[in-house]
Formats: sequence, structure tokens, C-alpha cells
Amino acid sequence: MSNNTDNQSNKSFGCLPSILGFIVGFYALGPIGAILGVALGSFLGGGYSRKDTEFLGHTPKQRDFSSSLLVLSAAVMKADGTVKKSELDYVKQFFLSNFGQEQAEKYILTLREILKQDIQIADVSQQIGRYMDYSSRLQLLHYLFGIASADGQVHENEVNVIESISRYMGVYTSDFESIKAMFVKQVDDAYTILGIDPSASDDEVKKAYREMAKKNHPDKVAYLGEDVRKAAEKKFQEINDAYDRIKKQRGMM
Repeated sequence: MSNNTDNQSNKSFGCLPSILGFIVGFYALGPIGAILGVALGSFLGGGYSRKDTEFLGHTPKQRDFSSSLLVLSAAVMKADGTVKKSELDYVKQFFLSNFGQEQAEKYILTLREILKQDIQIADVSQQIGRYMDYSSRLQLLHYLFGIASADGQVHENEVNVIESISRYMGVYTSDFESIKAMFVKQVDDAYTILGIDPSASDDEVKKAYREMAKKNHPDKVAYLGEDVRKAAEKKFQEINDAYDRIKKQRGMM
């Protein structure tokens, strides 16, 4: 009887770090903090300090972006019912190339713990929409579509999850469709990327390009670090390519 009681006590204390992580995280950083608190409490045994979270970024805004990226990545990876190796490899390579070996390993360990949790997309995304600037939210969406397309195709369930995330974050439908068109090819995708209809005038095309380039310029997310800025350059290039295609079709100068 005594052994059983001791085992139950050990199990209870074993769960305590995660529970404490949840409570501290929820009050400190809302739903995202709660999820990260459980994850960090699990793989660090609960005895983690501020130093253990430095891999998320050195400034509050960097940590906000990295934390959001981790949680939303898990949500998208779970969207089609299976977490594919290609998706994990994509995430790992992204972290490796942008943050280095040591930090990438910590990201992946944290992500594996987050994948075990039930993620309330509405709560998490609304929190992001309240504190994160618009250009950074667009960069998050671009990254999430990158995960979804890692296996060579974008599953309908993945698109639906990313669309829900986008809506709850307060991103305009035209901007969501713009980023989606960079990964899900369709007729007139160049116009969709610029957020306009093919019937738009040349002046409207030019105006749409200027507005889209302004919102998505890499300099807008430079405060998150050079690594994120470089990742944003791909999205910016897609916008430039779309504009060039339309100009060529129309013979615009």
C-alpha cells in the first residue's frame, strides 16, 4: 500500500512542473505563455529560468514572435491529422539556418512538447493580433504556408487552419489570399498576390503594388533580427515577381 501511495505521490510531483509552468505562463503571457510554460516545464523538468528561454530571442518582441511561431507551427502541423517528417525537417532547417545549431535544438525540443498539447487556435491567434504589428503577422502567415507546403502539397485542412489563424489575428482577407497565392498556384495568381482583380486599371495595379510592398517590406520586421528579415525577403520577392509579370503582360512601363 505504501509503495502505491509513494508512486502516486511521485507521479503527482512529476506533473507539478508542467502545472506550475501552465499557471505562470498563463498569467505572464496569456494562452501562448501557458502552452510554452507546459512545454518548457516538461523538457526542462520545471526548473527553468529566464536564461533557459533566451533561445526565443533577446528582446521582448523577438520572444513574442518566436513564441507565436512555435505554437502556430504546431497547430498547422497537426491540421491534417499527421505530423510529417517533411514538416519537421522544414521547421528544423528554418531554425537551423536562422538561429544556429544550439538554438535550433531547443526550438525543436520545445516544438515536440507543444505538439502534445491541445492548441486553442482562436485564443492564441487573438492574443497575437492584439500585441503583434501587422507586418510581423503577415510574416508568420508566410512561414506557416511554408510548413504546409513542405511535403509538396498544401492540404485543404492546413489551408483552413491558416485561414482561421489569419482571421483571428485580424489580417485582411486580401492579404491572406495574397500570401496563399504564393504557395497555392491558381489562375491570375499574380493579381491575387497584389490583392487586386485582373480588371484593375494600370494605375490601380501600381497603387496596389506600392501598398503591398510597403506592408511586406523586409525592413518592417528588421527589429526581430536579421534572421527574420532575411526570411521576409522571399515573400517580398514574390510580390516583385508578380508585379513584373503583370507589367510584362500589359506592356506597362
